[in-house]
Amino acid sequence: MDGSLKEQVRERTTAAMKAGDKVTVGALRMLSAAITNKEKDVGHQLSDDEVREVAGKEVKKRAESIEAFAAAGRTELVDKEEAERAVLEPYAPAQLDAGAVDALIDEAFAATGATGPQDMGKVMGFIMGKAKGQVDGGLVQRQVKERLG
Repeated sequence: MDGSLKEQVRERTTAAMKAGDKVTVGALRMLSAAITNKEKDVGHQLSDDEVREVAGKEVKKRAESIEAFAAAGRTELVDKEEAERAVLEPYAPAQLDAGAVDALIDEAFAATGATGPQDMGKVMGFIMGKAKGQVDGGLVQRQVKERLG
């Protein structure tokens, strides 16, 4: 699969349609629609990095849905969302592992001189700016809050 990430999504959608893979087709069509909407918003063709950003947001939506459906006991919907998330993850930015997140938090504390809860915004801004979609903001926020006391 050569070409842009957007082309890869299109090619994989076509292959999934031919194979009759409804879950993959559905997930990739939603991603394509999100990409098109973003292009209309920004007024230009998206770069691969911008496509990854859009895909990351779609993966995050699936993760939030999985949590909500699991809490409601809707296992059939959890399974569907997990399958869609698995289809979309290869297009999203790679997530940092726990060690890298800890190192990033340490770096943020050193760079911002954070000492207490009032510094939460500075620390989070630093981390999220550097991580660029490679971390779950909620998870990082809990870890930072824990460290700030």
